[in-house]
Amino acid sequence: MKFSENWLRTWVNPEMPSEALGHLLTMAGLEVEALEAVAPAFNNVVVAEVLEVVKHPNADRLNVCQVNVGEAQPLTIVCGAANVAVGVKVPCARIGALLPPNSENEKGFAIKQAKVRNVESFGMLCSAKELGLAEESQGLWLLPSDAPVGKTLREYLELDDKLFTLKLTPNRSDCSGMLGIAREVAALTGSALKPLDLQIQPVILSEQLPVHVADAQACPLYCGRLVRGVNAAAPTPAWMLRRLERSGLRGISAVVDITNYVMLEMGQPLHAFDLAQLTGGITVRRARNGEALTLLNEQAVKLDEEVLVIADDARVLALAGIMGGQGSGVETTTQDVFVESAFFHPDAIAGKARRFGLATDSSFRFERGVDFAATRQALERATQLLLEICGGSAGAISEVRNQLPERVAITLRRSRVARVLGIALDNIQIADLLTRLQFEFTANSPLPNPLPQAGEGANVKGDVDFCVTPPSFRFDLSIEADLIEELARLHGYDNIPALAPQAALTILPYSELQRPLARIQQMLVARGYQEIVSYAFVDEQVERELCGNDKAVALQNPIASNLAVMRSSLIGGLVGALRFNLNRNQARVRLFEAGACFARVNDEYVQSQRLSGLAYGATQPEQWGTAAKPVDFYDVKADVEALFAPQVLRFVAAVHPALHPGRSAQIFCGGQMIGWIGELHPQWQQQYDMVQAAVWFEVELGALLQTAVPRMSEIAKFLPVRRDLAVLVDEAVTLQTLLDAMQQADVPYVQEIALFDVYRGKGVEQGKKSLAFRVLLQDTKKTLTDSEIESSIALLVDVMQQHGAQMRM
Repeated sequence: MKFSENWLRTWVNPEMPSEALGHLLTMAGLEVEALEAVAPAFNNVVVAEVLEVVKHPNADRLNVCQVNVGEAQPLTIVCGAANVAVGVKVPCARIGALLPPNSENEKGFAIKQAKVRNVESFGMLCSAKELGLAEESQGLWLLPSDAPVGKTLREYLELDDKLFTLKLTPNRSDCSGMLGIAREVAALTGSALKPLDLQIQPVILSEQLPVHVADAQACPLYCGRLVRGVNAAAPTPAWMLRRLERSGLRGISAVVDITNYVMLEMGQPLHAFDLAQLTGGITVRRARNGEALTLLNEQAVKLDEEVLVIADDARVLALAGIMGGQGSGVETTTQDVFVESAFFHPDAIAGKARRFGLATDSSFRFERGVDFAATRQALERATQLLLEICGGSAGAISEVRNQLPERVAITLRRSRVARVLGIALDNIQIADLLTRLQFEFTANSPLPNPLPQAGEGANVKGDVDFCVTPPSFRFDLSIEADLIEELARLHGYDNIPALAPQAALTILPYSELQRPLARIQQMLVARGYQEIVSYAFVDEQVERELCGNDKAVALQNPIASNLAVMRSSLIGGLVGALRFNLNRNQARVRLFEAGACFARVNDEYVQSQRLSGLAYGATQPEQWGTAAKPVDFYDVKADVEALFAPQVLRFVAAVHPALHPGRSAQIFCGGQMIGWIGELHPQWQQQYDMVQAAVWFEVELGALLQTAVPRMSEIAKFLPVRRDLAVLVDEAVTLQTLLDAMQQADVPYVQEIALFDVYRGKGVEQGKKSLAFRVLLQDTKKTLTDSEIESSIALLVDVMQQHGAQMRM
């Protein structure tokens, strides 16, 4: 919302400079996005009238002019403009004037008495460009014939004015007109608000145009009236054009300018139809499928039943609340008009302008809600201006009124105000603030009438409850918190002291059986991983390819076509982040993410928290100490085992849609399958342009965060004994099978069993492999004897032989 400060001060004129007023509005929630001067700085420029023009005796393209600047004697000024003529009124920079910089003179310049080809010149006749008011200009700036000679140009054109640009939030549609802004300034400053100069025009014509509203819910109130005999070619007054232009609207014609002016003045959009172009009466209805309309901007649109339109008996005339159509608008030859002022429900207009690629001043206001109590007043105001400027005779107003939005009373408790704001506003202060906001209210205790001024000391003891009825121009007020916010705005956020909170702090219980997620994140960072955060929405194709999920949880209203389903795994976001880094020449990438995954199980939605990681590139950063080696399955397996330590994991070969079928495994902890690990499938490696395979893992976060409480155990005073066992087994026998069997045997004195060598080759027959185990034995209370050691080893050998193992000698 852009407006002139001078225009605002005709409504309310607080005694404060522009900058202070801008700060006050911003702090009250009406952000002043820009505050700029209407014109650059210049002085000593007056309205002048050219009395005489004669050719310069020494120059063909120059003229010597006698110029009246409002003094007894005219000034002699040499001028080279082609459009200088006797009787024109132009700006005249007198001697001593300082003109602003422009494209031809970056520093600006001062006007001095000068001799031009031996003729003295006592000033300069100016173009708009020379005054910094236009980028380009052809000749002198010709002013209106009624411009007062001798008056300073800044005063005549109100060039000391300033322009405010407000960044309105959607809830403050009441400030989309000068009346609303002035009402807000009056409430904030306590200054008097001048009432609208509304003069009800006499009804001369008895005829009315029939109006029918087919969709009463979308259009609860429609007003219109005939005005015959208007002069549509009449010029728009300069004061109105000036206010329109400084609000960002260009002048079109008198009738259109009047409707735009009333919209800016009262926040109520209006539209004028050429009565000669209408067939029958006016109907407000939903469009029919297949109907078309060419708008005033020459855009052709196809309509359907979702669009509210204004129509006559023959065709669609306008998009209701958005834009009029061609063929029914007012031209300079128009003699009779039908002026429309309506209240369209915001739900009926919201989104329709964007659907057709439009953004109009009318749709901006109707989408947010206009004051339905001012709909008829705006029509009366437009009629008043229309008759004053264009003449004509007005008919009676045709009005169709249905159920308007109900303004439900809200209870405001003083005790609640104090609790929310943290300051004690007394009952008189609250009543005063509500009165300044023009809110109707009643109190459960009698209040002084009139209310005393601040500082007079009067008050009503105890807490008073107020029953406040929001005005018709405030659609954003519906609950008690809204009213408390209004009190805070008017009281001033700067006046609310910053008090330290006072509360009892208690330490939350901490379970030793649960590790904090931050500790897991720190461990991964220490191992070279970097955390990412990706969308929980993914491409349906990614979900199908990488997760094998054909029944992903689909979004009803996705923000983009490639974010249409909820992820069932974190792999999609990690692969996307990896590709992003590879495209930026990052050769070594380690990423992890903790987040929610979603699935549908038995027609129910299930959400689980998971931790996932991805490694790509070399095992170590580039260095001289070790040879470069690409990361593999076992590098990432070590990372996962470190995260779960001291818990023991099992890895069981299995097939996953995203992983290499021979290099992938399920992760088990405590007998439960908790995740996956493996190299990315060569198919996806090629599809995603990866030079080498990436290794991915994903585990259930709940299993990872669980931990056992540490228990004290006696420290052995006696040295452990090591024995090495080498056995031959078939290739089909897995290491894990042997380890599980030996651990389940619970052999006495055995503290640790670990594989330290695998051998295939000379001396080992084909189809078999040699496995070498390190066995540590220890007793905390005594030194083991040879017989005890050999007995335990024999038990281990017996267990392995049950799985087909043969001892190697």
